[in-house]
Amino acid sequence: MDEELIIVTAPNEAGRKFIKLLIYLKRPFAVLTNNAKEERELKKLGATQMIRIDTNDTGDWVVPEHRIGRIYIFENSLNLTCRYLQICRSWTSRPIYVITRADNSPGIYRGLGANHIIHTLNGEVGFLLK
Repeated sequence: MDEELIIVTAPNEAGRKFIKLLIYLKRPFAVLTNNAKEERELKKLGATQMIRIDTNDTGDWVVPEHRIGRIYIFENSLNLTCRYLQICRSWTSRPIYVITRADNSPGIYRGLGANHIIHTLNGEVGFLLK
């Protein structure tokens, strides 16, 4: 049976640290991004599987062919985080985590399908993989 694929957005340093941890732990994952520059940077970091989506084109929002497990969205902006939640919620019945440093209303994210809102100042969220 295929192992579930973890999906991660990594628009900030906390997300990049999380990707390094996934690589170290040899967990199957794909990075969700909406631009080529970020995709190139994350490939240099060691990420091999990418899902690039035009977040403005709803016709481009197709479910990946892999079996999707947990989703970790590292917040960069309220708008982009909300868009990623709209895109990803239909991909899995597993939990979606939003990792944030901001004080944005968790109700917004929960309303769009996030199961857990993690507030962190230092970005250390490796405990989520246990």
